[in-house]
Amino acid sequence: MNSELIKLFIDILGEESVITDEDDLFCYSYDATPNVASALPDVVLIPRTTQDVADIVKIAAKNKIPVYTRGAGTNLSGGSIPINNGILLSMLELNRIIEIDRENLTATVEAGVVIQTLNDAIDPVGLLYPPDPGTVQTATIGGSVAECAGGLRGLKYGITKDYVMGVKAVLADGSIVSFGGKTVKNVSGFDMKAIFCGSEGMLGIITEVLLKLLPKPQSRQSMMVVYSDLDSAANTIRDIISEKIIPATIEILDNTTIRAVEEYRNIGLPVEAEAILLIEVDGAEAAVEAEAKLVKSICTECGADKIIVSENDSKRDEIWAARRAALPALVRMRPTSILEDATVPRNKVPEMIRAVRGIAEKYDIQIGTFGHAGDGNLHPTILTDESDADEMERVNKAIKEIFESALSLGGTLSGEHGIGMAKAEFMPLQFSEAELGIMKRLKDAFDPENILNPGKVFN
Repeated sequence: MNSELIKLFIDILGEESVITDEDDLFCYSYDATPNVASALPDVVLIPRTTQDVADIVKIAAKNKIPVYTRGAGTNLSGGSIPINNGILLSMLELNRIIEIDRENLTATVEAGVVIQTLNDAIDPVGLLYPPDPGTVQTATIGGSVAECAGGLRGLKYGITKDYVMGVKAVLADGSIVSFGGKTVKNVSGFDMKAIFCGSEGMLGIITEVLLKLLPKPQSRQSMMVVYSDLDSAANTIRDIISEKIIPATIEILDNTTIRAVEEYRNIGLPVEAEAILLIEVDGAEAAVEAEAKLVKSICTECGADKIIVSENDSKRDEIWAARRAALPALVRMRPTSILEDATVPRNKVPEMIRAVRGIAEKYDIQIGTFGHAGDGNLHPTILTDESDADEMERVNKAIKEIFESALSLGGTLSGEHGIGMAKAEFMPLQFSEAELGIMKRLKDAFDPENILNPGKVFN
């Protein structure tokens, strides 16, 4: 990155928003993904407006410089790592909530707004933004749209793409485009906003998002269900759904995860349990009472040892604190933790859980499994040490077998973390040459010089 280009960026952003010191650059050379390569960007730029982003991209396009867009860096697929160096674009200063429209039930926000910040702004007026990733306290709206994040409420409410009504983005030539709007119905031309959901920063740089909001449910009830048998817990999930009950959330933690969370948080989890389910039903008060009663009956019929119902919001918060602590608790157990998100149809969850357990035994490795079991999105978390070459060889074989198992059950490589660098090599397991080809042609149409997040998704 020559001094003339640096001066151009300083002219646009100001000196304080252009980072070139190597020690500072190091902080942007990795994200939350383990077991992938890292790389230093040549420069970190911190725009504050959509026009700033456009001006930067025009310079990058003219000079064919790679541009990597980063939110909070919580992604788990290596999506924001600047593997080909170039420009790292930090979006955290585009952090304004532009509008909360209570009449149309929408919010217009900049890409750097943290999801919890939006939640805090809309809660007092009785509104809800349902997508709820585990990193809700730090993850940004722009990053969650680019990765099409899911979260704990995906079973009933859907995922990020179901709440994106419009996007503003900067394309690879620096032009600014806007797609979508506040109308409930909109079929004018292609659904271009949808293309940006899950695009992983490869088609354009999202700077602003129009989001659909919902009224908060009147009532909710949470429960922790304890099992001495993992299969019984998995079968409970199947039976709840087959009874046409759609809880807001059904989460599962296996024994490895339970023990890790209890050691980490000391909140009284049943450490001898083989598994626990965390279930929440919400809606109108009468409906919640009826659904909760039926759910408890199904849990008992499936062999639950104990059902602990939250008596108030404080107890509810304790239940969900256990779930949100799953990953930070597991990562403390070994030097390296590899979090996957193999996803299967809901009725295949029991088979997938058994498959993961068998893979752990086959390769003599430790795997803690938790996740959004109600929508089939499991997070087998491999606990290992990347400095142990022999163990890592077994781990890599196990990862491939986990994906093969998910695909054989009609699942997918990723339910919410994206492909990025971490899963690019496995794409041919799920897609044919023709299917990959059409994706690559779409990328070429948006970004003919391949400057936007190069080195991701496609090997």
